[in-house]
Amino acid sequence: MNQYCVGIDVGGTSVKCGIFTYNGVLLDKWEVMTRKAENGKYILPDVAEELKKHLDEKTISYEDIAGIGIGVPGPVEPDGHVRVAVNLGWKDIYPARIMRELMGGRIPCAVGNDANVAALGEMWQGGGRGFQNMMMVTLGTGVGGGLILNGKIVAGAHGAGAEIGHIHVREVEGERCACGGMGCLEQVASATGIVKEAERFLRMFKEPSSLRIYGKALTAKIVCDAAKEGDQLAYLSLDLSMRSLGIVLAQVSMVADPEIFVIGGGVSRAGSFLLDLIRKHYEEYTPILEKKAELVLATLGNDAGIYGCARLMLEKD
Repeated sequence: MNQYCVGIDVGGTSVKCGIFTYNGVLLDKWEVMTRKAENGKYILPDVAEELKKHLDEKTISYEDIAGIGIGVPGPVEPDGHVRVAVNLGWKDIYPARIMRELMGGRIPCAVGNDANVAALGEMWQGGGRGFQNMMMVTLGTGVGGGLILNGKIVAGAHGAGAEIGHIHVREVEGERCACGGMGCLEQVASATGIVKEAERFLRMFKEPSSLRIYGKALTAKIVCDAAKEGDQLAYLSLDLSMRSLGIVLAQVSMVADPEIFVIGGGVSRAGSFLLDLIRKHYEEYTPILEKKAELVLATLGNDAGIYGCARLMLEKD
């Protein structure tokens, strides 16, 4: 009888791994350094080696595992094909097939985009628990999105579903986004974007601001904290960043109509203050909706990915 499932969240710096009971209790978690040498060919073998050790330590047999779910930072096609994961060096690989082979062909495996599986994790055991139609937004170095409708991940025909970070939000933009486009939401509302927006305000306006003392050491947290404390310039720049996010969430509502938006990532540590800014603009741009989606904070933190990966496998079971 299958009693356990495994979640593997592959990141550019480390791979987070977890063993769960079938009903979502986390029994063990650990990290493996992401070895990106030679186009990342060592990443999954390193993970498989450590997983075998942890299963042995807990005397868990392969037969008791429903499967292994894997989250990767890049689009995943319906057949599990990852054309490219830039942060890992991967090109044209099938991670689930490789992991299954590494585990002796005895454990089923599935793979999904990291933002999508994080959303699944938050729906299963986090801020979106109890909802079947939700979108998770991660505000970190970039802006990620994961959409779930009727309890199922919506990845799209080409694996690009819910990539809201690359929705165009600004016509006047002098730099290119990492995706190659210009004026993407990620350039405005990510941690990096919040800093760039604040720096732009510092150049444009001469009003006094506590942000001016930081120079190149300015961070999104500093901007958020200053805005909370009443720094007018910090508030206005952050408000403009969140306006772009609010507009995009309004657009998502007009297409997918989720019950709830779960906001996570490092920037979300600004808490209810940040939510209030986003909500203000979201409500402004959804006048047609009598019942609007809730906005809440994610609760699983950095573990959302491994929860979602484990749940991904249960979805396949």
